[in-house]
Amino acid sequence: MSREVIIELAGVSKRFGNTLAVDDVSFTVDRGEFCTLLGPSGCGKTTLLRTIAGFEFPDEGDVRIAGQSCLDLPAHRRNLAMVFQGYALFPHRTVLQNVMFGLRMRKLGSPIEIVDWARGALAMVGLEGFEDRRPQQLSGGQQQRVALARALVLKPEVLLLDEPLGALDLKLRKTMRYELKRLQHTTGITTIYVTHDQEEAMSMSDKVIVLNRGRLEQVGRPEDIYRDPHSAFVGDFIGESNLIAATVADVGPDDYMRVQLPGGTTAGARSAQAGIQTQPGDAVTVLVRAESVQLSASPRSDGDCFAAVVSERSFLGATTRLYLKAEGAGHVVIADVAGMPPAWAATGARAYVGWTPDAALAYASASMPPTDNPT
Repeated sequence: MSREVIIELAGVSKRFGNTLAVDDVSFTVDRGEFCTLLGPSGCGKTTLLRTIAGFEFPDEGDVRIAGQSCLDLPAHRRNLAMVFQGYALFPHRTVLQNVMFGLRMRKLGSPIEIVDWARGALAMVGLEGFEDRRPQQLSGGQQQRVALARALVLKPEVLLLDEPLGALDLKLRKTMRYELKRLQHTTGITTIYVTHDQEEAMSMSDKVIVLNRGRLEQVGRPEDIYRDPHSAFVGDFIGESNLIAATVADVGPDDYMRVQLPGGTTAGARSAQAGIQTQPGDAVTVLVRAESVQLSASPRSDGDCFAAVVSERSFLGATTRLYLKAEGAGHVVIADVAGMPPAWAATGARAYVGWTPDAALAYASASMPPTDNPT
């Protein structure tokens, strides 16, 4: 099936004084796609969103909408709509007046049409009957729906969402995730969503763009990014993972290797970086997801395990998270087990930790950049 690119960033860089907030970022968003810009605070995701919207202009590179450069177009001429984290509703206007505001400013439609379109947008977000209320009379979730209606009523080419759920409590955030995705599916509107919450990104997106320190780390479907993170940073940021410093002990066929872990034990792993050749003695970072850690009450028959002490347990409902401190090495491994762990894995007990070679990814140690960008 052919795809139509609606948004394209080509080599975009943006500086604020001496700080490089966005560093040579390129990606595309297809029409009808729900795309999320994901990364830690200060990674450049909001700057990118504002650059697409026309509130910031890149120092280098190009922003294209439907194949045409829009660098010379101000925000109000880009046929985009943005929902801000704080919603930016007018407190002295009613809900209906807030939703009509953009239509009136752009002189779209007659007075009767503007009222009808605004009422239709409110119905779309489930706020019929709220037309005469003011924002301060609404809950956080209702205010967010008003902000969405105000954006959707403009029938924009692309909807831009800057952490719109950040001010809501956890239960309401989960409800609104579903509502946002339902609205996007119903309207078919291309959506670019900014968040630092990996669960939001993974549960809502068709495409995830992972950013760190202003640079693009990986682009792909949520399931592909989770299963095949291209860097230790991505693997660590998305999901609950263990990162263990190790040394290559032996290199085998098909990108598999044996690594020496702190404390002297060895284990299997596979290279996560195609084309990067490792040699015995090379330093690597081994990534193992918490759900892939295997525990046993006694040493495994293949010897690929190490002894650890259960230091903490956290009950999470469907799973229990165990924190295990490796004996003689000091590093802590996190393991997620279904339900309640066996009796022998009580706090203070010894357990043996291991994993299958397929479950461990080895990265060249230099592949994990820091995350302390202040912007």
